[in-house]
Amino acid sequence: MSNKPLSLFAFDVFAPTHLTSGSWKEPGDQGYRYTDLRYWTGVARMLEEASFDGIFFADNVGYHDVYAASVAGALRDAAQCPINDPLLLISGMAAVTKHLAFGVTCSLTYELPYMLARRFSTLDHLTDGRVGWNIVTSYSESAARNMGKVEQLAPAERYAVADEYMDVVYKLWEGSFEDDAVVRDVEKSIYVDPDKVHAIGHSGKNFTVPGIHLCEPSPQRTPVLFQAGSSASGIAFGAKHAEAVFINTNTLAQVKRSVDGIRKAAADAGRDPHDVHVVALVTVIVAPTDEEAEAKYQHYLKNATVEAVLSRFSGWAGIDMSQYDVDIPLRSVQTKASQSLVDMFSKSDPDREWTPRQIAEFLTIGGTGATIVGSPTTVAAELKRWRDEAGVNGINLSYTTKPGSWKEFIELALPELRAQGIVSPARVADAEPTTLREKLYPGHKRTLDTHPSAAFRAKKST
Repeated sequence: MSNKPLSLFAFDVFAPTHLTSGSWKEPGDQGYRYTDLRYWTGVARMLEEASFDGIFFADNVGYHDVYAASVAGALRDAAQCPINDPLLLISGMAAVTKHLAFGVTCSLTYELPYMLARRFSTLDHLTDGRVGWNIVTSYSESAARNMGKVEQLAPAERYAVADEYMDVVYKLWEGSFEDDAVVRDVEKSIYVDPDKVHAIGHSGKNFTVPGIHLCEPSPQRTPVLFQAGSSASGIAFGAKHAEAVFINTNTLAQVKRSVDGIRKAAADAGRDPHDVHVVALVTVIVAPTDEEAEAKYQHYLKNATVEAVLSRFSGWAGIDMSQYDVDIPLRSVQTKASQSLVDMFSKSDPDREWTPRQIAEFLTIGGTGATIVGSPTTVAAELKRWRDEAGVNGINLSYTTKPGSWKEFIELALPELRAQGIVSPARVADAEPTTLREKLYPGHKRTLDTHPSAAFRAKKST
């Protein structure tokens, strides 16, 4: 296993709360300021000063209305609702930073590839190449209904559409403009050489895009591609397209199985297994001693209600948990939403049967990811195991209070992690900015030659 330093991303959503139920109740929590750009620029500066690699934004164009067939439970706990568009945050946060990168979740199911390609080229320009796209196909029936669909497509159908979608955006990002198309030749009155700009001529089953890209080449051209699908179709899609895969498992054994599965799938897709960077969801509760950290953990548990947590889980899994006795074990059911979340509790541990109440208790803090509770040395020891024994390349750090958890992590855990070489050293003052891709794959501003996007690169005209 690799012993390279872990990439370090903060993990959030453009909403009052994210994964920890009831976090908005905690004194000092600033989630209510989510509509204030000054809050976000403050967070960006804090993360930049702490030498985080980036901040990763989840998103959902639907809402959790599966529990009791109502959105009421989610609204009462601000369970990722109300929620704003994270794409609109990035340029403001980028303007006050030089090094912090931004991973942004966007669903390809409800936006045409021509428009999405333009949005990410724009952000790649405005961030100097510090942006990545977390590719999702959406799981929410509420999103499907409000976008004019009768119902959500099954995962295999969504990913079949997604595969063609990627061909379109690769053609736009990589193949439309040659590297030297923008000449700005005053004497010849030519800003862009039209001979070096090419229509992509795409005509497929789902999309027809005959023309040229709207944007000149950005620093990375193709943004760094994240992906988090864990269904069979999602894993196959990620193995082909993803440069970084986001996982949310909760024990070292599960993490290792996920990492090994991702690497095998990448190899089966003809790629180097280590060309995929694996980033794990983790929530850290840290205090000077293990006992103090455990006390904090127990305190945060009290902010949640069973209804609030199951409203989240019902939305993620597509199952109305209000129909089940909270103390009767959950059996596996099939769903069009996130099957992996159902299987996490109904299949993954053959020696345990989970009741809805136990699921709610587990998900209260940090959602479906792992929660590490302890002193700085305890936290460091666990993350070191994830890196050294499971092969994880980075972490997405969630929180119990916003942004207090990150501040505590920076003050208490980060110095120990750096002292042990588990994460990269603090950035030197005069360090030159790099693109997000260069952070993950040093020396590579563009996608690797083995990535499928490389096949669409524009050939230099003569």
